[in-house]
Amino acid sequence: MHQSSNVIIKNKRANFDYEIEERYTAGIQLFGTEIKSIRQGKAGLSDTYCTFSSDELWVKNMHIALYAFGTYNNHETRRDRKLLLSRRELRKLQRATRETGLTIIPTKLFINDSGLAKLEIGLARGKKNYDKRQSLKEKEDRRSIDRAMKH
Repeated sequence: MHQSSNVIIKNKRANFDYEIEERYTAGIQLFGTEIKSIRQGKAGLSDTYCTFSSDELWVKNMHIALYAFGTYNNHETRRDRKLLLSRRELRKLQRATRETGLTIIPTKLFINDSGLAKLEIGLARGKKNYDKRQSLKEKEDRRSIDRAMKH
């Protein structure tokens, strides 16, 4: 029915700025023109975050480009979109953000095998500057090891 899609949009800053402790996969409530733009790979996760509003989880500031063939009923590019998770997962996330000061950030947007847009979110703790330097150092070390192995 649906062909397997290879649309994967990653939040490149997520692993650099945050230490991700748990990951969840959430559905997203979208309009018709939004899913069409996502299927074309025209979306971005930079500067996005998730927040609770009356026991519902919303993703804020997620950019989905206007659909080229959309008419007057095209969507707003940066509107808030509701995330769909089980009630148990929502309660767990809400408790974690309230009690431990963790934040919820989108890590990747993808189309699953059924053709539905899914958002992988991470329960994350912000990194301090020295943690970021450590991450860069580890990345550089891995690169130099790889280079040494090739020669």
